[in-house]
Amino acid sequence: MVKCMINDPHPPLHKYHQSGDLIIGGIASQNFIVSNSIDFTENAPPVLFNELLTLTKNYQHILALAFAVKEIDENPQLLPNITLGLQIYDSYFNAKSTYHATMLLMSSLKRFVPNYVCDPQNNLITVIGGLDPLTSLHIATILDIYKIPQIIYSPAPVMNDKTPGLPFYQMFPNEEHQHQGILSLLLHFSWKWIVGIVMDNDNGERYVQTVFSLFSQNGICFDFIERVPQIDFLSDLLDKMQESAQIQDKVMESKANVVVAYGESYSTAFFRFAPFVSDLGLAKNITKGKVWIGTIQMEAATFAFQRTWDLGQIHGALSFTIHSSDPPGFHHFVKRRNPTSTTEDGFIQDWWEQLFSCVFPNPFQNNLEKKICTGEEQLESLPKEMFELKMTGHSYSIYNAIYAVAHALHDISSSLFKRRAIMDGEGLKLQTQWLMQLHHFLSGFSFNNSAGDTVSFDQNGEIVTEFDLMNWVTTSNNSFYELKVGKIDLKSSPDQTFRINEDDIIWHRWFNQVRPLSLCSDSCHPGSRKTVKEGQPFCCYDCTPCPEGKISDQKALVLGIFLKHHETPIVKANNRNLTYTLLLSLLLCFLCILLFIGQPQKVTCLLRQTAFGIIFSVAVSCVLAKTITVVVAFMATRPGSRMRKWMGKEMANSIVSSCSIIQAGICAVWLAVSPPYPDADMHSVVDKIVLECNEGSVFLFYLILAYMGFLAMVSFTVAFFARKLPDSFNEAKFITFSMLVFCSVWISFIPTYLSTKGKYMVAVEIFSILASSAGLLGCIFLPKCYIILLKPELNNRELLIKRKAM
Repeated sequence: MVKCMINDPHPPLHKYHQSGDLIIGGIASQNFIVSNSIDFTENAPPVLFNELLTLTKNYQHILALAFAVKEIDENPQLLPNITLGLQIYDSYFNAKSTYHATMLLMSSLKRFVPNYVCDPQNNLITVIGGLDPLTSLHIATILDIYKIPQIIYSPAPVMNDKTPGLPFYQMFPNEEHQHQGILSLLLHFSWKWIVGIVMDNDNGERYVQTVFSLFSQNGICFDFIERVPQIDFLSDLLDKMQESAQIQDKVMESKANVVVAYGESYSTAFFRFAPFVSDLGLAKNITKGKVWIGTIQMEAATFAFQRTWDLGQIHGALSFTIHSSDPPGFHHFVKRRNPTSTTEDGFIQDWWEQLFSCVFPNPFQNNLEKKICTGEEQLESLPKEMFELKMTGHSYSIYNAIYAVAHALHDISSSLFKRRAIMDGEGLKLQTQWLMQLHHFLSGFSFNNSAGDTVSFDQNGEIVTEFDLMNWVTTSNNSFYELKVGKIDLKSSPDQTFRINEDDIIWHRWFNQVRPLSLCSDSCHPGSRKTVKEGQPFCCYDCTPCPEGKISDQKALVLGIFLKHHETPIVKANNRNLTYTLLLSLLLCFLCILLFIGQPQKVTCLLRQTAFGIIFSVAVSCVLAKTITVVVAFMATRPGSRMRKWMGKEMANSIVSSCSIIQAGICAVWLAVSPPYPDADMHSVVDKIVLECNEGSVFLFYLILAYMGFLAMVSFTVAFFARKLPDSFNEAKFITFSMLVFCSVWISFIPTYLSTKGKYMVAVEIFSILASSAGLLGCIFLPKCYIILLKPELNNRELLIKRKAM
C-alpha cells in the first residue's frame, strides 16, 4: 500500500508554484538537457546532467502564464471570488522528464504520490503545454486517464494505434494554413528548386508526406530532403558533429538557393557546433548564402540561444510566426522581474545567470572566478536574440489559452453555481464538476482579450488567427532584428489571404540585394522546348530546339513583370494603360506570324496581312502617343501655356484610336475590293508548284506598309527631337532607338521582299515582323525590366520626380 509519507526520490530541478482555488498546470520547455548514456549492467546510477542549455527566450512563456493569471485574479469582472493558481514544471525536452512533470502535477505539492489525493488544495483544472508535438503527446497520455483538458500551443502530434483520440484544445492554427503560406511564398518568387530539412521523427515524416505532394502539384521540386537526428547523449557528440558537418556541406553545395526547414523548437540545436566544425576540419568552409525559410516552431531565437553562435547563416531568412499583440502592462511586469522579487519562481535563477553570464553566491561551489549576480541587472540591456520584452507568438498563444480557460470557467460558474462556491472541504467533488463542464465550454467560443484582439475558434476547435511573415536581419555585432514583410490573413478573401511587401525584404549578403533565384534549370528561350533529364525530377530539364514544323509556346514575360509590379513608379510613369496596350499589341505581333506558317487557306490568306497591318499600327500608334505625351507634358509646364488642356489620358487614347482606325479602313477597302486568296505559283520555281497567298491588290498591300512606315517615321522624328526633354526614366531616348531599329528593318524589307520568290518571301516577312517586334520590345522595355528586377532601389517616386526636374 502506497502511503502519502513517501517523498519524491528525484525532485524537479525547476518548478513554479503559486497557490489558488483552481490550479492551472504548465509544462514549460526552457532547459535542454544533454546527458551521458547509461548502461544498465548494474543498479541504475543517479542521473548526472552533464550539460544544461537554457533557452533564455522561452522563459517568456512562463512569464506569459504568470502575467495572465495575475490579470485574471485582479479582474473583479472575471471569475469573482475564485482565484487561479499555477504549478509549472520543465519538460527538459525529453520523454522521461515530461512524464515525471505531468505526474507531479497530479500529485501532492510536497509528496510524489501519483493517483492519490493527499492535498485538498491541489485542484488541477487544466494543463498548458507543450511547446513541441512530442512533448504534448507525452503529456496527453497521462492527462487522458484523468480526463483533464490540455491546451497546446504547438502543432498537434501524430497519433498512432496506441494513442487514438487524445483530446487537444489547440491554440496553434491548423498546419495546413502554414503549408499553403510557404507554398504561396515559393510561388511568389518562382522558387522551383528547394532543399528540405526536417527532424527525423513522426512529425517530420508527416510534414514530408504532406508538402511533397502539395509542392509537386504546383511545379516545385526538392533537390533532396535531409532528416536531422535528435541529440540525445553526450557520448554521441562526435558522431553528431560529423553528421552536422556532412549535412552542412550537402546543403551549402546544393544548386538550390532556398532551404525550407521544419522541426521542433530545439531542432536547430543540431547545428549548435556548426561554427566549430570547420575549425576541426569536419566541414568545408563554404561562404555561399542561402534563403532559409523557417516554420512557426523554429523561431529565429532558437538559432542563437548561445552568445557564441554565428548568426551570419540566417541573415535574410524568412519565417512565419503567429501574429501577436502586446497586452498593456506586460512590459512593466517583465521589467520588474528579478530573482529577489519572487520566491515562487524556481526557473528564474538559472535563467538570470545564463542571461547575464554571472552566478549567485553558493556556499557549496567555488565561484571566485565568475562574476557575481546582483539581481539588479537590467533586462533592457539584453540583445533580442537572448530575450525580448515584446510578447512573442508562442507567449501570446499561452496568454490567450489562460484567458480561454478563465472565460470558460466563468461561464461554468455562472451556469453551474448560482451561489457563492466555497472550495474548502469539497475540493474533489467540485473539481470533478468543473472538469466535466470545462471540456464542453472549451469548444467553439470566442472572446476579446485585454490586448484588444478577438480570439475565436472554428468548428474544429482550432484557433483562427493570422500569420506574420518575418525577415531576420543580422548585424555586425552578431545580433539580429526582425522585419515584418508580409502576412497570412485567414479571414480575408482567398485572393487576399497571402500578402507580401517584397521591397522591404533584406536578402543574404551573398545575393547582393538582388532577388535570389532557385531553379534546377533555366527557362528555355523561344524556339526551344524542355527535355526531361533521365533520372532527375521534372524541374530539371535540357532545352532543345523545337523540331521542324513545331513552335514554342513560351509566355509574354515582360507583360507579366509589368502586371506584377503595376503599382511601382516606373510602371505608372508615362501612362500605364498605354504601356499595357503596347505590350499586348507586341504580343499579338509575335503571334501573328502563325498565320504565315502552314499551307495557305482562305481564312489565313484573308487575315495574315490585315491582322499584321492593324496590330503593328496599334503598336506604333502607342509609341507615337507616348512620344507626343512627353512633348505636350513639357510644353504644358511653361507659364501661360494652352497645352494643359491637352494633358490627360484622353489625348493618348485619341491618337491610338484615330491612327489605328485609318489602317483598319485601308484593310477594309482592300478586303472589299480585291482580297487575298490561296493560289498556286507554277512559274517562279522550275519543276515545282508553290502554294501561296495571292495578295490581290498589290497597291493596297504596299499602301498598308507605307502607312505603317509613315507612323514610324513620325514617331521617330518626334522622339528624336524630344530625346533630351526631362522624361521619366529616359523613355524618349529609348523610343528613338526603337524607332530607328523598326524603320531600318522595314526599309531593308522592301528590296529584299521584291528580290525573293515563293516560300522565301514569306520567310523574309516573318523575319521582319519578329525583328521589328523584338526591337520595340527590347529598346523600350528591357531597361525598365532591368530596373524592376535588378535595381529596385531606382524604382522610386523620388527618383522619378528628380529626373523630371532635371
